[in-house]
Amino acid sequence: MDIRQVIAANARAARLTKGLTQAQVAQRLGVDRAHVSALEMGQRNPTATSLWQISQALEVTVRDLVDDGHPFGNPSSVDKL
Repeated sequence: MDIRQVIAANARAARLTKGLTQAQVAQRLGVDRAHVSALEMGQRNPTATSLWQISQALEVTVRDLVDDGHPFGNPSSVDKL
């Protein structure tokens, strides 16, 4: 799987697990909600600094964001949240 898709799935799963909206994450990051949406769709290629900022906003580790082992559970089960 493309690393952008891994980050996208994990960021979305972490956000949903924490009960946050894209707008709330965007506010924490100081970006537009569309930026968070693009990240969650795998359309962004975040830098190391961006990964750290995203991890801080979601209160997870960078490792959680890049782990292709689904650290937040099965991605299909997250869609049902």
